[in-house]
Amino acid sequence: MTQRDAERYLYVDKNLLNNPLTQADWAAKKLVWVPSDRSGFEAASVKEEIGEEAIVELVENSKKVKINKDDIQKMNPPKFSKVEDMAELTCLNEASVLHNLKERYYSGLIYTYSGLFCVVINPYKNLPIYTEEIVEMYKGKKRHELPPHIYAITDTAYRSMLQDREDQSILCTGESGAGKTENTKKVIQYLAHVASSHKSKKEQQSTVLAYGELEKQLLQANPILEAFGNAKTVKNDNSSRFGKFIRINFDVNGYIVGANIETYLLEKSRAIRQAKDERTFHIFYYLLSGAGEHLKTDLLLEGYNNYKFVSNGHITIPGQQDRELFQETMEAFKIMGISGDELIAMLKVVSAVLQFGNIIFKKERNTDQATMPENTAAQKVCHLLGIHVTDFSRAILTPRIKVGRDYVQKAQTKEQADFAVEALAKATYERLFRWLVMRINKALDRTKRQGASFVGILDIAGFEIFELNSFEQLCINYTNEKLQQLFNHTMFILEQEEYQREGIEWNFIDFGLDLQPCIDLIEKSASPPGILALLDEECWFPKATDKTFVEKVVQEQGTHPKFQKPKQLKDKADFCIMHYAGKVDYKATEWLMKNMDPLNDNIASLLHQSSDKFIADLWRDVDRIVGLDQVVDLSHAVLPGTFKTKRGMFRTVSQLYKEQLSKLMATLRNTNPNFVRCIIPNHEKKSGKLEAHLVLEQLRCNGVLEGIRICRQGFPNRIVFQEFRQRYEILTPNSIPKGFMDGKQACVLMIKALELDSNLYRIGQSKVFFRAGVLAHLEEERDLKITDVIIEFQALCRGYLARKAFARRQQQLNAMKVIQRNCAAYLKLRNWQWWRLFTKVKPLLQVSRQEEEMVAKEDELHKTKERQLLAEQRISEIEEQNNQLNVEKSALQEQLQAETELCAEAEEMRSRMAAKKQELEEILHDLEARVEEEEERCQHLLTDKKKMHQNIQELEEQLEEEEAARQKLQLEKVTAEAKLKKMDEDILVLDDQNNKLSKEKKLMEERVAEYTTNLAEEEEKSKSLAKLKAKHETMISDLEDRLRREEKGRQELEKNRRKLEGDSSDLHDQIAELQQQIAELKAQLAKKEEELQAALARMEEETSYKNAAIKKIRELESHISELQEDLESEKTSRIKADKQKRDLGEELEALKTELEDTLDSTAAQQELRAKREHEVSQMKRVLEDEAKTHEAQIQEIRQKHSQIVEDLSEQLEQTKRFKSGLEKTKQVLESERNELSVEMKNLMQSKADSEHRRKKLESVMQEMQVKYTDGDRSRNELVEKVGKLQSELENVTTLMNQADSKVIKLTKDYSTVESHLQDTQELLQEETRQKLSFSTKLRHTEEEYNRIHEQLEEEEEAKRNLEKQFSVLQTQLSESKKRLDDGCASLETVEEGKKKIQKDMELLTQRYEEKTSAYDKLEKTKNRLQQELDDVIVGLDHQRQIVSNLEKKQKKFDQLLAEEKNISLKNSEERDRAQAEAREKETKTLALTRALEEAMDQKVEMEKMNKLLRAEMEDLVSSKDDVGKSVHELEKGKRALEQQVEEMKTQLEELEDELQATEDAKLRLEVNLQAMKAQFDRELMGKDEMSEEKRRQLIKQVREMEAELEDERKQRSMAVTAKKKLEMDFKDLEGQIEASNKGRDEAIKQLRKLQAQLKDFQRELDDARNSREEILTQSKETEKKLKQFEAEMIHFQEELAAAERAKRQIQQERDELAEEIATNCSGKSLALDEKRRLEARIAQLEEEVEEEQTNAEMANDRLKKANLQVDQINADLSAERSNAQKAENARQQFDRQNKDLKAKLQEMENVVRSKYKASLTALEAKVSQLEEQLDSETRERQAACKLVRRSEKKLKEGLLQIEDERRNSDQYKDQVEKANSRVKQLKRQLEEAEEEAQRANASRRKLQRELEDTTETADAMTREVSTLKNKLRRGGEPAFTVRRPVRKMDEISDDDAESRGEAGDTKAAE
Repeated sequence: MTQRDAERYLYVDKNLLNNPLTQADWAAKKLVWVPSDRSGFEAASVKEEIGEEAIVELVENSKKVKINKDDIQKMNPPKFSKVEDMAELTCLNEASVLHNLKERYYSGLIYTYSGLFCVVINPYKNLPIYTEEIVEMYKGKKRHELPPHIYAITDTAYRSMLQDREDQSILCTGESGAGKTENTKKVIQYLAHVASSHKSKKEQQSTVLAYGELEKQLLQANPILEAFGNAKTVKNDNSSRFGKFIRINFDVNGYIVGANIETYLLEKSRAIRQAKDERTFHIFYYLLSGAGEHLKTDLLLEGYNNYKFVSNGHITIPGQQDRELFQETMEAFKIMGISGDELIAMLKVVSAVLQFGNIIFKKERNTDQATMPENTAAQKVCHLLGIHVTDFSRAILTPRIKVGRDYVQKAQTKEQADFAVEALAKATYERLFRWLVMRINKALDRTKRQGASFVGILDIAGFEIFELNSFEQLCINYTNEKLQQLFNHTMFILEQEEYQREGIEWNFIDFGLDLQPCIDLIEKSASPPGILALLDEECWFPKATDKTFVEKVVQEQGTHPKFQKPKQLKDKADFCIMHYAGKVDYKATEWLMKNMDPLNDNIASLLHQSSDKFIADLWRDVDRIVGLDQVVDLSHAVLPGTFKTKRGMFRTVSQLYKEQLSKLMATLRNTNPNFVRCIIPNHEKKSGKLEAHLVLEQLRCNGVLEGIRICRQGFPNRIVFQEFRQRYEILTPNSIPKGFMDGKQACVLMIKALELDSNLYRIGQSKVFFRAGVLAHLEEERDLKITDVIIEFQALCRGYLARKAFARRQQQLNAMKVIQRNCAAYLKLRNWQWWRLFTKVKPLLQVSRQEEEMVAKEDELHKTKERQLLAEQRISEIEEQNNQLNVEKSALQEQLQAETELCAEAEEMRSRMAAKKQELEEILHDLEARVEEEEERCQHLLTDKKKMHQNIQELEEQLEEEEAARQKLQLEKVTAEAKLKKMDEDILVLDDQNNKLSKEKKLMEERVAEYTTNLAEEEEKSKSLAKLKAKHETMISDLEDRLRREEKGRQELEKNRRKLEGDSSDLHDQIAELQQQIAELKAQLAKKEEELQAALARMEEETSYKNAAIKKIRELESHISELQEDLESEKTSRIKADKQKRDLGEELEALKTELEDTLDSTAAQQELRAKREHEVSQMKRVLEDEAKTHEAQIQEIRQKHSQIVEDLSEQLEQTKRFKSGLEKTKQVLESERNELSVEMKNLMQSKADSEHRRKKLESVMQEMQVKYTDGDRSRNELVEKVGKLQSELENVTTLMNQADSKVIKLTKDYSTVESHLQDTQELLQEETRQKLSFSTKLRHTEEEYNRIHEQLEEEEEAKRNLEKQFSVLQTQLSESKKRLDDGCASLETVEEGKKKIQKDMELLTQRYEEKTSAYDKLEKTKNRLQQELDDVIVGLDHQRQIVSNLEKKQKKFDQLLAEEKNISLKNSEERDRAQAEAREKETKTLALTRALEEAMDQKVEMEKMNKLLRAEMEDLVSSKDDVGKSVHELEKGKRALEQQVEEMKTQLEELEDELQATEDAKLRLEVNLQAMKAQFDRELMGKDEMSEEKRRQLIKQVREMEAELEDERKQRSMAVTAKKKLEMDFKDLEGQIEASNKGRDEAIKQLRKLQAQLKDFQRELDDARNSREEILTQSKETEKKLKQFEAEMIHFQEELAAAERAKRQIQQERDELAEEIATNCSGKSLALDEKRRLEARIAQLEEEVEEEQTNAEMANDRLKKANLQVDQINADLSAERSNAQKAENARQQFDRQNKDLKAKLQEMENVVRSKYKASLTALEAKVSQLEEQLDSETRERQAACKLVRRSEKKLKEGLLQIEDERRNSDQYKDQVEKANSRVKQLKRQLEEAEEEAQRANASRRKLQRELEDTTETADAMTREVSTLKNKLRRGGEPAFTVRRPVRKMDEISDDDAESRGEAGDTKAAE
């Protein structure tokens, strides 16, 4: 019953599939799929088509619905219902895939193939398909032999791993609750059952495990991981909250030798909080419910409700007991070998995580500082973790933070303390989980037997699309993108490999590249950086937030095709990514925090110093933790350099995950992947329920539909030739000729007859490949053909039955007439008296009885005669069988002789193998010596390798140090640049101040005429200072130029260093390749040793088989001798039976004569006759019994004979197998020798490559040295320039001191002017502040608005003009007030205009959206029209096919007429032949009659000869004894001679075999020598010749392709003229498309022109700022333009309406055309005319459609232009507002300046002094910065020198390696010379063998002559013996009686004739 239940859940019911009613229903109704809200898709039949829409009748409720044609999907024929592999579906669409999965799921079939995928739907119940019987059923079977199952996937992976020696992987993905973990369990269970290692007893005793075997541990690892990593969610009761990759290692024999588990993305946040109706990890509930009282007290456990982290309390799972599962996990820990101390330590950590949630913090009243009012929970935590409570509370509440070089204690808020505790709980649980995985891997890792290959099982979450997705979903979706890319790549590689294997024309397509843009968007590191790279970069910046991260992502990736910004501000998502599964919205809240994953490093260091070793071991990597203080203080840091950490620290989560994923993908790419996609049918966890939309979404996310999309690109449907011919031959009758034909040729003829398009199919070597949908079309035609045939068959059957019923009725009528006639005659005669008397007297007559008795006797006689004839026939048959047995006996004897010869050959082969074995042993000794030498070399290489690894490690450390130094330099460079910027700002400020001061001096000259002379002197001084300043600035610019040059030189040095590093890495790669080659050579040597051992073992087995065969042969010989004795006894018995038979025959004949004489005798004679008849019957019975016994004996003899023959045939097969095995070993040895020679060549090539690289490196070194000398020169020049600058600076300082002394003198003179200078100073300070604020605003605006940069410069110029006009400001104030009032009024009007524009913009956006929707509809209609055009073209092709079929039918009718004429001619010829044969037969009869007469004459002569022979027989009887002796001696001699002949034959055959072997070896050696020479010659040839050959080949291919193209063109031009017209129309369409493209380019050019015009417009707006009255005019112009745009929009609407009308007209015309096509199929000429008219109409329609498309595109372009203009106008308005506000601020500032000018004039002198001092300090700071930069450059130069030295060291090491390679090559040359000497020796041996063969041939000829002589003598002796035997037989026969019949005399005469013929032969021989 269990087996039947399992088959019900595995196999499809074939009776339902082959239902003819469903097939007929599908063919009649033309069923399709229609979208449905309830069930995804519904079945319907198309009733009517109206334009773009179609009226459809639903099958379920027969409701008629109107649906768009684009939404209709084709339905597969019922043949494809519940298909096991969905790739075989002829209509590959979403509806068909969903329907197939649904039907199989409702039938209980949860597994379905989809190409490479195995789709699994969760049944939500236990199925009986995972028992051991099912495992055995799938064991060793191919995938297509059994129904889909996870065991089939696992077994194919396991078998291909063993056969191909290739690593395998099984990728299980899907949503939570889809059944990933269950399927991984089943995979592990299957592998553990199939590949369990059976150890011997000794091995088990030596390696006794206290915890169980490896398979048991592998099975028990899963419940441990489930306890710590799984939890209950809303979707799944046992959801795995982490991804895992289980790697099971196998040895060479396929046994499990170890395992390894890698985990990904543990959801550690579940340990602290859970959603509603969800649980945390299972281990918490197991521990709280299953722990004993003693364990609870040790672990300080409490109830469920006492823990804050178990937020939902004790939630139970139905059908699961936590207490029992706790015990199971404890047992699993024991089996895994985890000790009790480790287990208690783990449970302590689990309890501590629970206790972390009970620590409560509160705020203080006056401050935000957190406090811990109760520390009981903290005490429990510290007790469990082995730390002090005070240290713990201090580390949480007031942690130490590093500020600069000192540590400061900082108070934490309540929120910070809660966050720190939660982060600590998550981190401890994650570390515990990692430790547990490491411990399981340690238990499963067995190093005793090294794993040859592995099977990896990946259980990871599938694609996730929620409303808002976070960082975890991005990581999961990124992983699934990579996995889908791997699937696409492997799937189509396999598809295209099959295409190549089948020899199909196909262009390679890499569908893995389709997903590359999305992957680059996520993972790309630079140019532009991806999302993860930008996230890592933001983690480095101090003031970075999630908002800045999103802005940077939008800025960098805003134009990416797979990236989308949020369309509206109200959107919750920050950005969208277009994945292959769909559009996914991401919210970037807390992404930076999740990526950094910070911790309180104070508590981490405390845990590292814990008294518990387990806890300290968990927290041993404290240095790599990102502290909370670092994350908090990021906002206070000035530069990114403040967050710099040590080497190896601050690895973000994204970096770690990317590394893990790259490693995983690298392992998966090196494996052969197998894909399992798990699907959840519903969210209610109900069995037998399937939600269509949910399944469709998962199919998209899982990549199943993506795989189907890829399948549709190729040829998804394929059929074997035989099946295609068997199924579709009915469509092409009489296309295949009678008789045998190859399947491929038959399929070619069938496809020609079907007249399919060449693009729809491809014919391979064993299959026919079709595009999607072709098979459905063929199925429809087949159904129509079958219906026609069945209708004809039914008509014939009905006619036959009707004719039969009519004949039966006629017979019944005739019988009725006869009965009526007889009844009437009886009624007439019954009263007649004579009739009555006749009826009474007739039975009393005896004469009638005698006649009856005589008839009975005659019948009995006939029967006895028949029986006698049968007996004679049986006797003749038995004689024939006896003759056959004799023939078979002779054949058996010959086989025995052949077997003896074979045994002798086998013995000789054994001797030869022994000699070969000795030779091989010698070769083995040589190889062992070589192996020892190679091992020594390997040891040397290993030491060199270790040295190289050490050097590499040192280099890596140095590189890391240099990278750290480089980062420091970069940070210093950033600081220097910031300082330079500040200096530039100061210089600008000083320039402004100087200008202002000069202006103020000019104004002050009018007021203060007394101080003119002093001011002139001061001006001269200021001019000299300005000159000095200019000199300094030029010097600074020169220094900056030199700095740039130095930076360029440093960059070039870094490039050279990178080149050297790349070259060194190449050298390392070469060394690694050489090491791999050495390892491969070692492995090959080991393989050869194993093969030699196996060959020796085979030899021993073959010798044992040979001995057993010899024993069997002896037994069979004895058995044959016994059979011969039985045969002789049977012959004697047969002779006796013949004698008795003859006697009885004589008696029978005598009785017959007596019976004929005494027929009319008395009753006594009748009694005698009865007695004799009784005796005859008894004799017959005796004869029958004897015949039966004789037959039984013959059958027994036959059976024995057949058994002997079978045994001998088995022995022959065994000897043949042995011979073939020896030949195979010989071929293997030869192939190994060839491989060694190939490896020699590869090594020579690698040597040449290494020498070439060495030369390149030497040239690079020379270039580096030249550059280094140039750098030294430039450095010296810079040093000299710096010295000059220092001297000039000293001169400047002296001049500045003199100027200071003069200024001190002048202070006394300017005491009266100080008050005025102070006022001017305040004014200047305010101006400088305003200028600085304005410059900062300008920078912000430059960053945000690059387009308004020119406007800001013009505003600065206007501002300067205002400053120049400072003296006239009072007069202009009144005018400016008036202008401001006007500006305010104009601003109000502009605001009103802006509001109107905004309203218009909203209307325009609405219209634009409407137009876009209309355009989308137009595109859909265009696609649909194109599809309809394709359908029309297909219909036209169909019409052409019909016409061609009619022509073919006419031709076939003509052919039938010709055949009938031929048949009539043949009949006439046959009649003539029959007449001729009849004449020949008549002549033959005449000849036979003559031959009969001659035979009668010969008979008379033979009788005479018989009498003579009797006399001779009497003479021979006397000399019988002597003759017997001579016969016996002759037989002995004959046997001896036969044995000698057989021995000579065997020797000859052996010599011939040896000759053939030596000749073959000689030929092979010569071929190998020639191949070696040719290969060496080819290696000497240069790359130029190779390139020329490739070029020639390409030219040849191009010419061939051109010739093929010309042929195809000719054929197409000759075959289809109408197609040419269509192609011309298509070319016209292409020209139109090109014209439209040109128009689009012209439109783009116009756009650019318009953009230039818009820039001019902006400039005009800038002019409008000076004259605000122009703004009103421009606003009016914009209103006019808006009205024009509205008019254009209305025009566009009208055009769209016209386009829709035209489209409707086109649809109507298309419908009319379709009706005309349907009606006009009858006539050929009409169809052709209509075809031409339709083609012209189609071309017109296509032109109109394209015109409509171009119009729509132009409308969209105009809309876009209008939107751009409106945006620019809005920007200008906002700029004008800001300018107006700035003008008002400037006016107020000028008022203040006018009041304070008098007070500030006195402070001018102080300002000048401070200015000059500030400039001096700034210049000194610049000089110091330049000196620091020079120092840094010198340091970098020194580092570069160090790198050069290291690279020189590496080069030296590379040279040493090259010298070692040369030595190795010399050694290989010596080995080649040895091999050549060996070849010469073999040649000598060949020559000797040829001489021996010649001698053997001579001896063979002699033996042949002797054989011929002996055979002639033996033949003569056998003839004599046969004649003597015949004479003896004739002498022993009895005398013949007189009453013998004539037949006996004929037999005697025949025997006499034979004896006479034999006697004549003997005489002739004599």
